[in-house]
Order: sequence, then structure tokens, then C-alpha cells
Amino acid sequence: MLKKHSKFFESLLLLTDWFTLSITWISSYYMRFYSGIIPVYKGIPPFRIYLTLLIFMIPLWGMVFKVFGLYRPRRVSTRLSEIIDIGKASTFATLILIALTFLFRQYEFSRLTFLYFWLINIAALSLTRILFREFLRFLRQKGYNQRYALILGTEKLGQDLVKKLQKHPELGIQISGFLTNDPNNVGNTIQGIKVMGKYPDVREFITKFGIDIVFVALPFDAHNQLKEVLNWIGDEMVSIMVLPDLFEFITLRGSVSEFEGMPLISLRDTPLYGWNIIGKRVLDVVFASLVLVFAAPLMIIIAILIKLTSEGPVLFRQERMGMDGKIFNMLKFRTMFIHAEQSTGPVWTKKDDPRCTKIGKLLRRTSLDELPQFFNVLRGNMSIVGPRPERPIFIKNFRNTIPKYMLRHKMKAGITGWAQVCGWRGNTSLEKRIEYDLYYIENWSLNFDLKIIWLTLWNGFINKHAY
Repeated sequence: MLKKHSKFFESLLLLTDWFTLSITWISSYYMRFYSGIIPVYKGIPPFRIYLTLLIFMIPLWGMVFKVFGLYRPRRVSTRLSEIIDIGKASTFATLILIALTFLFRQYEFSRLTFLYFWLINIAALSLTRILFREFLRFLRQKGYNQRYALILGTEKLGQDLVKKLQKHPELGIQISGFLTNDPNNVGNTIQGIKVMGKYPDVREFITKFGIDIVFVALPFDAHNQLKEVLNWIGDEMVSIMVLPDLFEFITLRGSVSEFEGMPLISLRDTPLYGWNIIGKRVLDVVFASLVLVFAAPLMIIIAILIKLTSEGPVLFRQERMGMDGKIFNMLKFRTMFIHAEQSTGPVWTKKDDPRCTKIGKLLRRTSLDELPQFFNVLRGNMSIVGPRPERPIFIKNFRNTIPKYMLRHKMKAGITGWAQVCGWRGNTSLEKRIEYDLYYIENWSLNFDLKIIWLTLWNGFINKHAY
């Protein structure tokens, strides 16, 4: 029954995609040659030539979308992930289509038509998918199109799964019951779900309750039973999903990937890879360059004031720890008298710190002392957004007293950060700062960076904890 339902919805999605593809391709032709947005100088090509391309486009899009997994069931997927996959698949298919048009040497196809089509097609396919998924979720919330599941394992992992599934009735997954390895648990109720029997009874309950999905949520010390569990399930026509208890050890951006057919579970990783690195670096270079250009007159004035009011260099270089624990020299406008730490040693700045010069107090209060760090951004030592870098001499103590402190170095250090815009800067809780830094790394995206930059500008540079 499960496969019949899946095949039906797969076919329905395929037909919807083909219809959307045809409409967007025809619309792109008319937009280019009849809308008047951009004048046509070489005459309007026959519509039948463009229509002929649909003979190649329809199977091509079907195959590419199949390869990108866009016809598999996505009950536990997000809208954004599907839209991203649609964008990738449509871009790939469009590039193949453009390459195929070179076979039609007697015709010159409009590049603008392809551009219109690429943009409209992604938008239209994304919209139809969202509407399709929302319709399915509406049906599931009304009790239709349900899938019934068993959970093997009554421990924390299984209980957490129940909580998450109960929060999302739109997924249409009904938990029929738990199975346990402890005979004393049979008959009990956990999270409102009955413990119906023991692991060896799994096949009996699959048949009795028409189970579609078996979630295997064994505790870490019981994973040696996995082979037995799979043998007990046998060749029953159910989907089997294993929740490895390794995920309790995940500390940062855990994920599952595949290498040569082997699943690899990442317990700790950085979000900066592939296009993410390029996107963040482009944002950094463009934004830092603009700031330095527009702030240059102000920086010259600050430099002159520092020189006139105290002895010593204009810029202050201090060792900080950056990404992957690498040490770099962070630049700031000098705000203290030279040899300020000669008598005190390395200590944090405090309110009304006597080591600060008069102009230095103003610079710190307004965060203008940080402006030279945009040169660090251009050098690649820092980013516009990221966890604020700390001095290595302080880090030796922090890593022994604050759990997960060093994980903040899985992202490039920043001039501003999520912790700072949320008020955790200066003389505030280090634990909360780390919590917000790790949240930023876990949820990083370019949109998140832009949001933090906007909040930094919106909130202003004066902060009561900056001194």
C-alpha cells in the first residue's frame, strides 16, 4: 500500500512538473518577443521552433529531477531544502538544454528566453511544490494519507522522536506503539504511546496493525542487537529508519553523508565549505572595501587625534585566536597608553579604566577603535560576522572552565556577531556568549550574516558594556 501511494504521488508530481515546465517555456517565449520589455531587432522566430524543444525538455527535466531526488517522499523535509534542490536541478537541466540547442545549427535561440525561462521555471516549480506539499499536509491533518509506525526502543532517543513527530501532525505519521527489550515495560504508556511488546514481536505487530514504518531507536549500548532486530523484521514490506544514538554526541552541525556507499556520521563540522566559503568571502571583501572607502576620512581624523593626544603608534596589534585555533594579529586603533599592561599583566578592560586615553575612552564607547579590523577582513584573518576573537592567554583558562568553548573557533572570527547584537558583549556572561556563538555556527547562512549586519547598524555602535 505504501509503495502504491508513493508511486501515485510521484506520477502526480511528474505530470504537474511537466505542465509547469511547458507553461513557463511558452510564457518565456512570449515575454521575450511580444512583451516589449526589450526590443526585438532581428525579427520574431517561429513559435513552432521553440515548441519543438519541449520534446527534449520534458524527458530531460523528468530524468534530472529524478536524479536530484525530487520525486522521493519528503514527509520530513523542509520547504527550503526542496526549493534549493529545485534550483540546483533546474539550473543543471537548463545548462544541458542550452548545450543541446547547438545541435540546431540552423536556428539561433534567444539567450534572454533561456534566462527568463530559468528564473520563471524555478519560481513556478517551487510554488507548485509548496502548494502540493501544503495540500498533502492539509489532508494528513484531517486524518487522510497517514502512515503508521512502530518505534523499537523506549529510551530517550525513542521518546525524543515521539515528541518531534507529535509536534508535526502534518507529516501524517501515526505512532502505533513502542517495542522494548525490557519485559517489565510491556503494557506501560510512555508519552501517551503504549509499549505493546518486545523486539522479537515486531513482525507480528507489523502484520496486525498494518505498519508502514519501523523506527529503530536503540540506546547506544544496545546497538549490537541491530542485526537481530533486522532479522526479526525479515522481508516485511516496511520502511526501516535507524536513529543512531551517536547523535547524542553531536556538538556542532551534525550531519550524515555518504562515501562510496558507506554512510558517514559527522559529529562536528564547520558550515564553511564549497559555495558557502565563496559566498561569505565575497560578502566580506565587498562590505569591508565599502566601509574602508567611506570611513577613510574619519579614520584619518582618528589617527591624527591619537597622535596629538598621546605618545605611541596609531594602530595597536594584539594576538587573537581565529578559525581552527590559528593565531593572528588583530588591528585596532590604540586606545591605551603605551606599556599599559606592564604593571597589571594581561587583564580585561574595566569601566573607567585608567589605562585608557581620553580619546581612547570615546573610541571604545563608540566601537570606532574596531575600524582597522576591516583590514583584517581583507587579509582573510577575520570575517564581518562571526564569534569575537579572544586573546590566547585568556583562552587557556576559558577552555578548562567553559564547556565547548573551543568550538566557536570552527568559524572565522568576526567584527560583529550574533552574541554581540543580542547584548552579550564586554563585561557580560561568557557562558551566554558561547551559547549564542554556537547557535550562530549551527544555523549559519548568508541571510543570517546579513541580518546580523543590519542589526549591528540598526542598534548603533554605542553600547553600555563597551569600555
